Amino acid sequence: MRLSTKAQYAVRAMVSLHLHGTGAPVSLRDIAVREEISLQYLEQLFSKLRRGGIVDSVRGTGGGYVLARTATDIRVDEIIDSVEETLVPVSCMDDSGRCSCSEQCVTHNVWQGLAEGIRGYLASYTLDDLTRQAQTKWSGPSA
Repeated sequence: MRLSTKAQYAVRAMVSLHLHGTGAPVSLRDIAVREEISLQYLEQLFSKLRRGGIVDSVRGTGGGYVLARTATDIRVDEIIDSVEETLVPVSCMDDSGRCSCSEQCVTHNVWQGLAEGIRGYLASYTLDDLTRQAQTKWSGPSA
């Protein structure tokens, strides 16, 4: 299973927003330059993130985007859910993990377990966790 660039870029952009926001709105142009992601692509992603209740937009001079909730309340799976159609590993499963052929599918338990494992793993990380990891990585080891 491979997540799309939408998911990867959305998570990277959210970490950038949190790292560089410091309470003030961050422009998508700044994130685009910093993360080397197309501005048009970010506009599409942040529209979905806004609809998903992950970010809020601030209009006007000095406008941009801010987190809609605290970074400790935003899980990675929520970010991905906002921009992806689904996180399920096989086409016969719906978004809740139910399989259309579970009655006759001998491998259903494998796919269901995989879906639950993926979702649980992504839900175990918050935006704050990723931001702290990024800060540690960029600041290097303490002397």
